[in-house]
Formats: sequence, C-alpha cells, structure tokens
Amino acid sequence: MSKFEDIFSQVPLVAILRGLKPEEAVDVASALIEGGIRIMEVPLNSPDPFDSIERIAKQLGTVACVGAGTVLKPAQVEQLKDRGGEFVVAPNFSPDVGAAAQKLGLSWLPGVYTPTEAFAALDAGADGLKLFPAELCPPAVIRAFRAVIPKQIKLLPVGGVDASNIADYVKAGASGAGIGSSLYRPGTNLTAITTHAKALVENVKLR
Repeated sequence: MSKFEDIFSQVPLVAILRGLKPEEAVDVASALIEGGIRIMEVPLNSPDPFDSIERIAKQLGTVACVGAGTVLKPAQVEQLKDRGGEFVVAPNFSPDVGAAAQKLGLSWLPGVYTPTEAFAALDAGADGLKLFPAELCPPAVIRAFRAVIPKQIKLLPVGGVDASNIADYVKAGASGAGIGSSLYRPGTNLTAITTHAKALVENVKLR
C-alpha cells in the first residue's frame, strides 16, 4: 500500500493548495494537519510549486503526504519525484503522464467526467479518479457512476465540495473529495484553515 493510500484510508480528503507560496507552505500544511487533513496537493500553476512541495515533504513528510496537481506533462512528474512528491493529480486523462507516474512509483489520479474516460483511465492504471468539475457532477451523478464502477475504486469529486455538502457526496458513493478554495486560498487565516479542516473531517465520517 502506498503512503497516499494508507493516509487516504484513514481520512479521505485532499487539500488543494492553489496559489500557495513556498514561504507559507509549512505553516499552511501544519494547520491542515492540526485539523486532521494530511494529504496536500500543490497545483503546478501556483508560485514555485516544486519549492513548496519540497518544503512540506522535508519538514512534514513523516506525517503528511504531498503531491502535485495540474500535472500535464511527463517531465513534471519527474520533477515532482525529485522534490519528494508522492502523488500526481491532473484535470485531464493523459496516458503519458500516467505512464510516467507509474514508472516512478507515484500514485496517479487523472481527471475524468464521463464513464468512457473513467474506464480508459482505469485501464491505463489509474489509482483513483478525480471527477472534475464537481459543480457539474452532483451526488446523483456519483450514484450513477457507482452503478458501474467498483466500490474499491477511488472517486474524488473536485470543485464546489465543502463542509456543507461533502456528506451528500460520500453518501452517494464518493470515496472522499478534493477540497480547494473553500478550505484554502492565498491569505486564508491559519486558524480558519484548521477549523474548516476539522469540519470536513467530521462530515466525511458520515459516509
């Protein structure tokens, strides 16, 4: 079992830290850990994302799992591995990115929106599926996906999921969720991050 899978099995939440700056990376990650969330994704369209990933991995890697989001090219997967990242998330399904992640032993969660994309990604070795954008993928759609996708496959809606609706998603069959701007955006107070993280953890336990 990979580190990602181990931590995900305990608390199935991924904090998406879009816009994170390296100088605040450890403080934000620590606030999330205090709130119970230990999987963190730094999208590659953030400022100096590999620097942030490396700082979190080096200082908090014994308790947290950090990876990259918006990974679009195989070369980025190699950079991620070199900086201590442990999983790859993308908004799309790219077989080349998936092959690079598998070659380097990283967990891979591509973005899909249709059953056709989902099964193509699973056939290519995806470790889980990012259902994106979740604003267009309400709980009823999750329920429909689960009619054909085995329960053990990770389904993570991303986009528009927060503490107020995550329980509806997990009851419909989502494995957990990726949480973005409702949990973190540049300038968010650290105490607020911890408080929201705790609320998400409590609500995801309702599954």
